[in-house]
Amino acid sequence: MKDVNINIAYIGIGSNEGNKRTNIKSAIDLINEIADCNIEKISSVYETLPFGDIEQNNFFNAVIKISTKLNPQELFIELKKIEQRLGRIIREKWGPREIDLDVLLFNDLIFSDEIITLPHKGIIYRDFVLVPLIEIEPELIHPIFNKKIVDFVLDLKTKNIINKLSEPLFTEED
Repeated sequence: MKDVNINIAYIGIGSNEGNKRTNIKSAIDLINEIADCNIEKISSVYETLPFGDIEQNNFFNAVIKISTKLNPQELFIELKKIEQRLGRIIREKWGPREIDLDVLLFNDLIFSDEIITLPHKGIIYRDFVLVPLIEIEPELIHPIFNKKIVDFVLDLKTKNIINKLSEPLFTEED
């Protein structure tokens, strides 16, 4: 029988400062250490052009699927603690970041408060979120539009993904 207290969340991870690969891997390790959180799936890492008009390094982006007993606000707070722990410096909007952790989807929840908006508003406009999301969950439906996530990729006017990194983040030894 399924535990009704278990939530499924998808988290977008990005980095374009410092050792981007290590930053993403460390963030995933720390998310896995949060009480009542388990990593279910990890996408490949994609090298992407920065989003917005600020001159900066390319990003590495990935998406993970987790199961958790936390509510959206609790998860958001834990993710912000991880960003701080990994040295994120708050800069201008869409600026460089050591690590960026965004709750993309949380169950089928449609919700907004002063802390978090679900689903994340930017999902449908960003290939660097859509493509890794589709990689780990190809049949996923956007709860607001009741449309498969894969269908949004076809409508994108801007493509940010440069390439998919060939090396997985984690190996058998990890």
